[in-house]
Amino acid sequence: MAIKEFLLIGVVIFFAMNMGASGIAPTFSAVYGSRLINKKVAALLFTVFVILGAFTLGAKVAKTLGQGILPMGMINADVALVILASATLSLFLANLLAIPESTSMVTIGAVTGAGLYFRHIQLKTFLWLIPMWLAFPVISYLITFRLYKSIYPPHKGNLWLYQKIFSHEKKLRVLAIIVSCYGAFAVGTNNVANAVGPLSAAGVLGARPGLFLIAPLFGLGAFFFGRRNIETFGKEVVPLGLITSNIVCLVTGSLLILASSLGAPFPYVQLNALSIFAISCVKNGHKFTLGHHITRKTMMVWTLTPLLAVCVAYTLLSIFVRK
Repeated sequence: MAIKEFLLIGVVIFFAMNMGASGIAPTFSAVYGSRLINKKVAALLFTVFVILGAFTLGAKVAKTLGQGILPMGMINADVALVILASATLSLFLANLLAIPESTSMVTIGAVTGAGLYFRHIQLKTFLWLIPMWLAFPVISYLITFRLYKSIYPPHKGNLWLYQKIFSHEKKLRVLAIIVSCYGAFAVGTNNVANAVGPLSAAGVLGARPGLFLIAPLFGLGAFFFGRRNIETFGKEVVPLGLITSNIVCLVTGSLLILASSLGAPFPYVQLNALSIFAISCVKNGHKFTLGHHITRKTMMVWTLTPLLAVCVAYTLLSIFVRK
């Protein structure tokens, strides 16, 4: 096996594991924070449903990443290696800071860096992606805020809901785990394609075989590297209980599956974080939430890591790949 192929395989494995470490946070941080399941069970369920999601809708997103930003045929094995290495480095940095970062944003940042180097970007793709990236997190925040505001704090108009909840608490616990699995399924429909798209465009792996081989690596990353991320949003921003965990996962998972059905690589971490911030705003107020150190740190990481991916990809291509 050539050194280049060995490096490409190593980068893909490391990238997929880092995606798993980041992706488990928005799906299972709620039930983990509520102590409904432990880390091992969370990682196992996450793996199974990521695989199912990847096989259902992952190919559409892989096509967008492989052909929608750079023209068909421009990504070869060398370019794919640079794109994935750049995205991996940016995502690894976010994981070191214990801030779940969007795998889609760092991957698109790396592909964009390649497009800037080759001076050829298909801007028409961004004309429909960017409005979606801006609108969906806002929608996630507003829907979550409105839903939770209607039941918190308790008052005469919603006491009947609490009676229903307390009388069906065991069922609600089971529902929370099911909804978390639904969130993992949503991650599989979108995020596995971040590694598969460049490989498929380069002719290294077909989309379907790539999804089959890479999806299980998410679970390994979630198990070995995901603990700090799952605790950041599961416990530090705002404690999530049975009701809030279901709201967060249902809202964000549904929006992500909708994006995947349209073939859009989408930042699920942002959807989930904005939904959790909405819970915090209802409970603690906007001032407290916006001033929280995790909120400030999160916004900084979300801004810097995609830009880092752009810069690293451009620099590596300048050094190692000729136009």
